[in-house]
Amino acid sequence: MRIIDKIYIDGQFTTPHGEETADLYNPSTEEKIGTVRLGDLEDARTAIAAAKRAFPAFSRVTKEERMGMLERLGDAVAARDSELTDAMATEYGAPQYFTSFAVTHAASSFRHMAEVLRDYDFTQRIGRAEVKMQPIGVTAAITPWNSNYGFICAKLATAIAAGTTIVIKPSEMSAIQTQLLTECLHEAGLPKGVFNIVNGRGDLVGAEFSRHPDIAKVSFTGSTAVGKQILRTGVETLKRVTLELGGKGPNIILDDAELDVAIPAVLRVGLMNSGQACIAGTRILVSEARKAEVIDRLRAEITTFKPGAPSDPTVMIGPMISQKQYDRVQSYIKLGLDEGAELIAGGPGRPQGISHGWFSQPTVFANVTNDMRIAREEIFGPVLSVITYRDEEDAIRIANDTSYGLQAYLHGKDIERMQVLADSLDCGRVVINAAPHEPLAPFGGMKQSGIGREFGPFGLEAFLEPKAILA
Repeated sequence: MRIIDKIYIDGQFTTPHGEETADLYNPSTEEKIGTVRLGDLEDARTAIAAAKRAFPAFSRVTKEERMGMLERLGDAVAARDSELTDAMATEYGAPQYFTSFAVTHAASSFRHMAEVLRDYDFTQRIGRAEVKMQPIGVTAAITPWNSNYGFICAKLATAIAAGTTIVIKPSEMSAIQTQLLTECLHEAGLPKGVFNIVNGRGDLVGAEFSRHPDIAKVSFTGSTAVGKQILRTGVETLKRVTLELGGKGPNIILDDAELDVAIPAVLRVGLMNSGQACIAGTRILVSEARKAEVIDRLRAEITTFKPGAPSDPTVMIGPMISQKQYDRVQSYIKLGLDEGAELIAGGPGRPQGISHGWFSQPTVFANVTNDMRIAREEIFGPVLSVITYRDEEDAIRIANDTSYGLQAYLHGKDIERMQVLADSLDCGRVVINAAPHEPLAPFGGMKQSGIGREFGPFGLEAFLEPKAILA
C-alpha cells in the first residue's frame, strides 16, 4: 500500500495544507493500492507564489544553461526507467507495448526540446524592428491520466526551454507515477520554484491555476468540456492557453489499400492505449465496394488484439482506468446496439476468461452512420465504428463532419494522392500508412479538439511573447 502524502513546492517535498485523500487502485484487479493526500487552494496559491518568485531570475538564464537543465532532466527520468514502468503498469494497467516506450518517450521530450532550443533564435530582425521572443510569465500545466509521464515531461520541457516557471496539476489517479517522476525531476537539481507539482482535484487546484492573476498561460490536455471551462475562466485575466482536447479521428481505408497491411494498422491506431487516446482513429471509413471484405478482415484480425493484465507481454488491450470509465464505455456499447448498429466483434461486459478488473472487450460496430452518437462522441475506450462512403469526396465529407479535428489516418498505395487528400482534412495532423511519430512537428487540434500547438518550435513559441523594439 502506497501512501502519497507530499507535494512538490519551491524545490522540496512538503506536506499539503489540504487534508482530503483519494484512493488509488490497480485497474487490472480493482484492488486498492494506496492513497494520495490532495492539495487545496492554499497549496495551489503557495505553488504559484513559488513560481512567481523564481521567474525573474529564471527568465534571464542563458539558452546554454537551459539546454543543460533539459539534458539533466532527461537523464534523471531515464535513470529510473524500470521503476517508472512498473508504476505505470500497476497504477494504469497499460500493456507492455505501451509501457515499454512510455518512459523513453517522456525522457526524450527534454532532449527534443533541447534540440529545438539549440537552433532557435530568440532575437530576429524584421525591417527596422528588433523582435525579441520573451518568456510569457508563470505558466500552469494540467495533465490527464492516460499518459502521465509523457504529458508532464513535454509541458515541463517546453516551459524550461522558454525560460518560464511552471506549476503542474497532474491527475490524482496517477499519484504513484507522479511521485516517482517528481523524485526524478528533483534529482536534476533545477533552481527552487522553477517547477512545482500539486496533486489535487481539478475543481480546486486546476480551477485556481486557471483563474489566478499571476498565471500568464495555461497548457491543458484533457476533455473538451473541461477545456472550455478553462478558457472561460481564463478570460477574466486574458490568459494565453494551449488546449489539447478530445478527438474522433477518421481512419480512412482507400480503395487501393492492401488489406494485409492496412487492417492491422487500422486496428492498431484505433485501439492504441486500450482506446484511451484522444488521437485514436475510432471511425473506420471504407468504400461501399469494399465494405464486406473489410468487415470480414476486421472481424478476424481483432481476435489478435488480446485483452488482459500488463504482466502478459502478448496483451494488446489493458483495462479502463476506473470503474467510472468502464461504466462509460459499457454505456456506449449498449447505446450502439440501441441505435441499430451491427455488432461484428466484442460487445458488452468483460472479455471471455476475465472475471475481474475494469476490462472492456475490443468492440467493432458496422452499419454505423455518422449521425449516431457512437460516431460523434468521444468514447475513450476500445470501441470502433465502421462507416461506408461512396467515393473519396464523400469520405472527406464524412471525415470532416465532426466537431473534432485532432488526428486523421489514411491507408492506401498512392502516396501522392493521399497527400492531396490530407490537405482536405480538417485536423491538426494526418498520418499516412501509420507513419511514425515526428516529435518536432506541431501537435494540436482544430475545431473543438483544441487551441494552439505543442512540440517543436511551434510549441516553444506558445510559451513566448514577441516584443518589437523600433529604433
